[in-house]
Amino acid sequence: MRVLLAEDEEDLNRIITKKLVSQGYSVDSCHDGEEAIESLTFADYDAVICDIMMPGADGFAVLRYLRSSGKATPVLFLTARDSVADRVKGLDSGANDYLVKPFSFDELMARLRVLLRTSFGIASNVLSAADLTMDMAAHVVERGGEEISLSAKEYELLEYLLHNKGIVLSREKIEDHIWNFDYEGGTNVVDVYISYLRKKIDGGHDRKLIHTVRGKGYVLREAEDE
Repeated sequence: MRVLLAEDEEDLNRIITKKLVSQGYSVDSCHDGEEAIESLTFADYDAVICDIMMPGADGFAVLRYLRSSGKATPVLFLTARDSVADRVKGLDSGANDYLVKPFSFDELMARLRVLLRTSFGIASNVLSAADLTMDMAAHVVERGGEEISLSAKEYELLEYLLHNKGIVLSREKIEDHIWNFDYEGGTNVVDVYISYLRKKIDGGHDRKLIHTVRGKGYVLREAEDE
């Protein structure tokens, strides 16, 4: 999943970014509200983690821009303000969650998973297709009861395919959601990683889950004839 992080405290920004990347998220990070608005103009995100008090434009301005653009992207506010009135203002402004500093990084990750589950209409941390399962909390992927070792990018790609099970995803849409603005790789990066993933997920199995839809992209589905 692709996440936008807007946090003006450089050390905290760096730590959160590192934690998100270690959990398989693609992250665009910025240090003020104007940068955040610019990023939201040019890319779609699965979630936004946003400090309220930032230079340039505060978190409320970022949220107003996002909602005025017609996007329902879930937003998690980070702030040092811990009064009930501040929390109510943040939630009533259209934020989906509110976390007060200092906070536990494990709690931040858990809250982010909840936002993404809600956004995709998923009830638990376990995604599945046929005999393939992904436990997003434990970060474990299994097929037929056997654990599969994936790189961070392979994990992220599989998670995106599972979240959109049965939906054909174009190469452009996959690239936009899995790779951030810093990516400078080749134009066939999606095809390359789909190939890696197929070998690990479908290799040795008669029932294939990852399919190519000629001229349209890729889809993860449970049956050949869907």
